[in-house]
Amino acid sequence: MTAIIIEVLNVIPGSFLMAPAGITTRHDTVNSASVKGARIVNVLMEPELGLGALLLEAEGESVQLAHRVSPAPPTAAYPESAFVPRRNRYTEASDELAFASREIAAAAGGGLEGIKALVAEAESRFTYAHPEIRFNDGTERVPYLSCGLTPGSCIDIHTYLVASLRAAGFEAGYVYGYFFSQERGGLTNDMHCWVITRHNGEILEWDVAHHMKAGLGKTRPCLNPRPGHRVAFGHSLGHRYTTGQGQSIDLKLLAGPLALSDAGTWDKCRLRAHSTHD
Repeated sequence: MTAIIIEVLNVIPGSFLMAPAGITTRHDTVNSASVKGARIVNVLMEPELGLGALLLEAEGESVQLAHRVSPAPPTAAYPESAFVPRRNRYTEASDELAFASREIAAAAGGGLEGIKALVAEAESRFTYAHPEIRFNDGTERVPYLSCGLTPGSCIDIHTYLVASLRAAGFEAGYVYGYFFSQERGGLTNDMHCWVITRHNGEILEWDVAHHMKAGLGKTRPCLNPRPGHRVAFGHSLGHRYTTGQGQSIDLKLLAGPLALSDAGTWDKCRLRAHSTHD
């Protein structure tokens, strides 16, 4: 059994927070959560994706979430909804990207070789960075990057890759959670995301960003190309959580805790997370 402790820092007492409840994959099950420094106001659902979220009201200046994580049962899998294409500005490829992706996959022979070719193509379009302006800001669909190198984080690179794979007819999903690197002793201050593909029943996991960031060479399918371990807390881009009162909360995604601002936006929280093993 693993425990993941997430400390949300610099919280305003009385403010509202949202945090993902976690999911089951073929590796792990996030099966419980306890909260300190806040009260649980409600449990919200994203019905299309089958995701849950905790709505919290902070009681102090820090909030702690403790999740219990157990190994997944033998029959467990990634949620089926992770592979379902969605039509929104974060997931749908532009006409140019769709055409190029189909051409690249076909030239590689399709199938697994086509997937590998599109992974390599996404890798070739980015340099790892955390830009203030993302490559798809202000666009209605994921744009085609036809030349040069574009700065991008794991979010940018894997958003591009999933849109490209789906446009070429492959089953693909965008998954996010926490990665605890061995070099940091099970500590992290941020979330991470990766891509899953399913072809002929075979699930492969791809982390282009970690290959680039760590200089590991050509991206290969591997859950943890860098030493460490990860736990998924959700999937997909473009969320709508229902409150049960005829209202909804629309988010790009709910990867880690978010705080409701005075302006009515849900903003990323400063956090510190660590993983322990019983």
